[in-house]
Amino acid sequence: MAEIAVDRVETLKTADLHDLCDAADDAIRAGGGFGWVEPPPRDVMERFWKGVLVVPERILFVARLDGVVAGSAQLVKPPRNNEAQAHSAQLTTSFVAPWARGHGLARRLTLAVVEEARAAGFKVLNLDVRVTQEAAIALYETLGFKRWGTHPFYALVQGKPLAGHFYCKDLQPDSTSPATP
Repeated sequence: MAEIAVDRVETLKTADLHDLCDAADDAIRAGGGFGWVEPPPRDVMERFWKGVLVVPERILFVARLDGVVAGSAQLVKPPRNNEAQAHSAQLTTSFVAPWARGHGLARRLTLAVVEEARAAGFKVLNLDVRVTQEAAIALYETLGFKRWGTHPFYALVQGKPLAGHFYCKDLQPDSTSPATP
């Protein structure tokens, strides 16, 4: 049986950084890029992840399969000067490398972000996703995220526009929405 772990990380060991970059590269090549269509050069990818760790509004979670970093997700808090939207946070940069799929890592990553957002007092968690990421869409909908809109020109992939869906999840325990995990 595979060993599975999801951890909030504040630092990355060199080996974990390399594993995270490899997993991100694999996910991007498989069409699950979080903004990228093609993997960037390794030094760019490494700077991206190192940068995530120094931004106070970003909380990074990594998923491990048998000790190897296989995916990630981030909770992004609103900027401090955005009082009107201080109640909501964003789930972003969520992916699992193709070789690690089918073990529940995406679900565990998403639930870790949801619980962190709740614990931080956020009332709403938002996310957006390309229409081609059908497994992610099914997961988010199963976990109670509600689609509130679709942007027909959300992304440009290989010169062709792709639509994207926007979701939100009510994190309030006394909500009248369906039960939340």
